[in-house]
Amino acid sequence: MIHDTTKGEAPLHTARYWSSRPEDGRLVCELCPRFCALKPGQRGLCFVRKAEGNRIVLDTYGRSSGFCIDPIEKKPLNHFLPGTPVLSFGTAGCNLACKFCQNHEISKSREVASLSDHATPEMIADAAERAGAASVAYTYNDPVIFHEYAVDIAAACHAKGIRSVAVTAGYICPEPRSEFFAHMDAANIDLKAFTERFYHDLTASHLAPILETIEYVAKETDCWLELTTLLIPGHNDSDRELTEMSEWIMDRLGPDVPLHFSAFHPDHRMSDVPPTPQATLLRARDIARAAGLHHVYVGNTHHLDGQSSYCAGCGERVIGRDWYLLTDWNLTDDGCCRSCGNRFPGVIEGPPGNWGRKRQPVRISAPT
Repeated sequence: MIHDTTKGEAPLHTARYWSSRPEDGRLVCELCPRFCALKPGQRGLCFVRKAEGNRIVLDTYGRSSGFCIDPIEKKPLNHFLPGTPVLSFGTAGCNLACKFCQNHEISKSREVASLSDHATPEMIADAAERAGAASVAYTYNDPVIFHEYAVDIAAACHAKGIRSVAVTAGYICPEPRSEFFAHMDAANIDLKAFTERFYHDLTASHLAPILETIEYVAKETDCWLELTTLLIPGHNDSDRELTEMSEWIMDRLGPDVPLHFSAFHPDHRMSDVPPTPQATLLRARDIARAAGLHHVYVGNTHHLDGQSSYCAGCGERVIGRDWYLLTDWNLTDDGCCRSCGNRFPGVIEGPPGNWGRKRQPVRISAPT
């Protein structure tokens, strides 16, 4: 779907990754595999990339749906600077059309100009530094659609020693993908299912580009990677699909990429689907571990064992978690198991943080 709009404009920022099509005067966005072909004034499905004259612009550059300090485990990232605070924010729009979107008030927002906060990359980096955040997370909606803004923020944050985290579906073309993940220190990529039918019918996208992005990040970058699958009853939770997905991860990525199975709740256009039972999450965890994966977690449910981390060498609990609160800690400062010396995969730098379950809204600037 392509959108026409003539009102509520945000400041315009020239986008990258597009080409012109002289035969019909359209501009083709080459950021993601949709390749939206736009006439002047039209927006892509993401809504935030628009044909303006002879260029495509990103009109959410500098615009945010709000800022908040979260625990890093909420992203979810269980192997990246555990216990530390992360400054989280998103913008409007998304390049997928998930019928089950849990953040549709933000990702499907069409009120670009009324977003609550306006902030330059430098202002965001300064705010993260003042708040003592170890990282900044691009989340709530998919950061690949505000590619230029995210990359500039990451550069400003890196200048202050602050990391960058992408929470994304990974639906992005190879050239922008290379630039984007070169600026990210960690990513949680949604592997929403393991069938083309699911991606086509429920997200209006395709599975293959997602798998390509996951393999690229795991094998070609220094970006720490974790995966999340939202289990939706009757749609992506069969034993067969979970086995095939787990075996693919094991074969292509290895046993140490953490996998999170998260509980669905009725929302958006799938309000008639029941919530995910905890038993389904635990069954999925058992299947993934049986396939050889070492670090498999359950989310959106309270289960101490399924939220905690264990040493792949000796089986000792190395990080205990009660929701987002860290309890047990059995790792050395350089990330090795204190019981057997086996290295725990991830980014562990010294003792854990103590941010816990706190959530702290942050105002970057006055509304514009």
